[in-house]
Amino acid sequence: MTIGATRPEPPRPPTPALDAARVSGWPFKSVLVANRGEIAVRVLRTVQALGLEGIVVYHAADRGSPAVRMADKAIEIRGATPVAAYLDAEQILQAARDSGAGAIHPGYGFLSENTAFARAVEAAGLVFIGPTPEQIELMGDKVRARNFVEKGGFPVAPSAIEDDDPASFVERARAVGAPLLIKPSAGGGGKGMRIVRDLSVLEQEIERARSEGQRYFGDGRLYVERYVENPRHIEVQVLGDTHGNVVHVFERECSVQRRFQKIVEETPSPALDADKRREICETAAGIAREAGYRNAGTVEFIFGQGGEFYFLEMNTRLQVEHPVTEQITGIDLVAEQLRVAAGEALGYTQDGIGARGHAIELRIYAEDAARGFTPTTGPVLKLRTPQGDGIRIDSGIVEGGEVTANFDPMIAKLIITGIDRDDAIRRADRALADYALLGCKTNTAFLRRLIAHPDFVSGDVHTGFLDANPQIAAEPEPDRATVDALLAAASLVTRPMRDVADAVPDMHAAIGAWRN
Repeated sequence: MTIGATRPEPPRPPTPALDAARVSGWPFKSVLVANRGEIAVRVLRTVQALGLEGIVVYHAADRGSPAVRMADKAIEIRGATPVAAYLDAEQILQAARDSGAGAIHPGYGFLSENTAFARAVEAAGLVFIGPTPEQIELMGDKVRARNFVEKGGFPVAPSAIEDDDPASFVERARAVGAPLLIKPSAGGGGKGMRIVRDLSVLEQEIERARSEGQRYFGDGRLYVERYVENPRHIEVQVLGDTHGNVVHVFERECSVQRRFQKIVEETPSPALDADKRREICETAAGIAREAGYRNAGTVEFIFGQGGEFYFLEMNTRLQVEHPVTEQITGIDLVAEQLRVAAGEALGYTQDGIGARGHAIELRIYAEDAARGFTPTTGPVLKLRTPQGDGIRIDSGIVEGGEVTANFDPMIAKLIITGIDRDDAIRRADRALADYALLGCKTNTAFLRRLIAHPDFVSGDVHTGFLDANPQIAAEPEPDRATVDALLAAASLVTRPMRDVADAVPDMHAAIGAWRN
């Protein structure tokens, strides 16, 4: 494969392009995006491309953001903190009423999986672009979701659930055997999760997890399950409509993580052959079908070294990493969300969905990997993004703006598509090298080291990959000549040095303007 190979075009989407006449029959003509950053930009792009009015809410901290600039209408919301504003359901609903919005797209995070918000949207006579409140409630509770999946005959890991009998929870957890993973029932994003390899500290770790669950989610209920050492994290994109049709849109590998947070996602997974891919994808579609699922969602699995896999959770929303699926299939998942919310049938079967090429998403964070992935802040003095075939940037920042500590440190997503995985990795390395942000430290250098690691190149990764390879996060020490050159350059641009260099000696100044 040559480095300059042309990226293959994705397969033709299974549904024809949406035209104005077709969209004009939908029950909504405008969509309010109840989110911010790159996902607000992403949703607005499709909303406006379909001829619908795109509306956003924004806190003052985001006044100059790309989403606010591109929206047809932008309504300011307020809160004790910027995050509090985006979590204020009533204020967002009022903004929808004031703007004349007919539907609300929640993006991801914030209120996207909030059952009460979904119900309030429907009660207000608006269309919620997502699953039903009942489906969010079922799959949002990890214990209920697990029980539902197990009852349907789908694979789940050996576990113990506190709600079954709180008095015997510790004993039942101990009986599952080490290693154990403790999880808050209402958890997400890795918060409150604890791995227990020594059962002598089980009770202590349960209390810590309970405390964290109560603090983060207002719910201290727990469950434990057998922890699979060095597993892969594989998820499957599903789509369902209001007419009973459910399909999968293939899998995504999300194993490269730090603190249970994803960093790199790709599709197809290098771990799956055709038979295993079919098995795991059909299992995901079966779970969604059993739930009568509507709209876009993701079924996540833990995938063991021996090829066994267990249900992990279901996310009842659009995922951060959805672009890699779009790149290899040609399907606009946001457009599909809008179609389903408008009452349209999917209009295609599983056999109508194809995939071509390989796509990798790299999350660009404002953080210092060498200092424990500490978030960083600063002005966006200069922003240069890579361009070229097979490169997609979903970004929430703009030159002249500022990266603050108000929100999650993810500032952009770099999505690379290649003919195959090797081609995609080479393209990703060049694109990361071309990404430049002056004023705020990012993790691009760390990402280059990560995708150059032999185990990543070979596809031999797991959720503990970064913990097992801490040298990837460490900044390499520059050689002495480089340090000297950088110090010399820095000293030459300091004000005292520039003043000396620019000063005219008295003897020459006395000559005045005379020239020979």
